[in-house]
Amino acid sequence: MVGARVGDLKRDGSLVLERVEEEPGDWYVQVWLREDNTFQLEYRDGVPSEHYQTRTISREKAAEAMIGWMKRDPAWKDAFQWINIGSMFEGGYQGDY
Repeated sequence: MVGARVGDLKRDGSLVLERVEEEPGDWYVQVWLREDNTFQLEYRDGVPSEHYQTRTISREKAAEAMIGWMKRDPAWKDAFQWINIGSMFEGGYQGDY
């Protein structure tokens, strides 16, 4: 179902999965199909300082990442190089995301 939802994304569309049963904080993964037809993946591990981003041109890899996160597979993020963008969410960051 999640794979199909990623497959159905149109440009500028997004999908967010959230863990509401976790300890306090924000626990989610999201994918956004950008205007340039790349998939921007982001995830947050509880706090703003643990917010990461990557991009891929592969719809399949984006879907696999979302499914892996949902299944709590520890290897779900290994296919990407992640950048910590947590500073964008602390102290009223005013730049582009």
